[in-house]
Amino acid sequence: MTFTFMNKRKIWYGISLVLLIVGLVSVGLQGMNKGIDFTAGNVLQLQFEGEVTTTQIEEVLDEQGLSGYSVQAAGNASEYVIRTKEMTEAQNKELLSAFEKKCGPLDIKQNQKIGEIIGKELTRNAVLALAIAAVLMIIYISFRFEFTFGVATVAALLHDVLITVGIFSIFQIEIDSTFVAALLTIVGYSINNTIVIFDRIRENLNFDKKQVLSATVDTSINQTLVRSINISLAIIFPLVALLVLGGSTTKVFALALLLGVIIGTYSSTCIATSLWYDLKNKLDAGKQFKHANAR
Repeated sequence: MTFTFMNKRKIWYGISLVLLIVGLVSVGLQGMNKGIDFTAGNVLQLQFEGEVTTTQIEEVLDEQGLSGYSVQAAGNASEYVIRTKEMTEAQNKELLSAFEKKCGPLDIKQNQKIGEIIGKELTRNAVLALAIAAVLMIIYISFRFEFTFGVATVAALLHDVLITVGIFSIFQIEIDSTFVAALLTIVGYSINNTIVIFDRIRENLNFDKKQVLSATVDTSINQTLVRSINISLAIIFPLVALLVLGGSTTKVFALALLLGVIIGTYSSTCIATSLWYDLKNKLDAGKQFKHANAR
């Protein structure tokens, strides 16, 4: 069974446009629910002498009336990195005292405040990383394929990132530094899937140059569709397990990556190919127009 994708380009554009507009409006009106990594807060790295679980750490934090915290196990046994919202000196001392009472003797390896300037720097570096990645991808794909493939690929990647950011903004899901890592991972996954489809399009164009362009694109997508779906499902299943069974420190990363894989599979199949098809047609029409005028 073969599917026709190019005839439904307006549907794909419509779906994406709605998701992008709603997401961007949400970002503009209510912004992102930034976690401690992006706002002012405290970071504690504690090494306990005895065996201590994440649950015990969280119980102490809850008893102290702290919310929006994150607890991450460090490299050594019973060593944790704890991030909380900004605390006063008195609250900090009270929290450390509570840890000693409930979890036993501890060694304070790090205890410092993080200002908002670090969060702004993290945001700026994330945007810069995405921008550099986009430019390098256009250069590489233009060299490996052609410029139109590069533009369509990067446009689809931005589409994936913006929709994922928009969904997190709409539902006000708290984000931390792992969210940035997830966005960069989404870019890597999505470009891989898109390149596979574009490589098949290029092969089919060289194989049968007389075939209608829309038919060539549809054929190429259908030839890679099963592969794309199988790889996506192979990634989605463990991410769902991680989201349901994993700890609180991995939930943001797992959710962002899960959304990104689903959106990336859709964009690689429907958006990137549609953008390239329309761009290719416009450039070819422009060349024919110039050639006709030259005569």
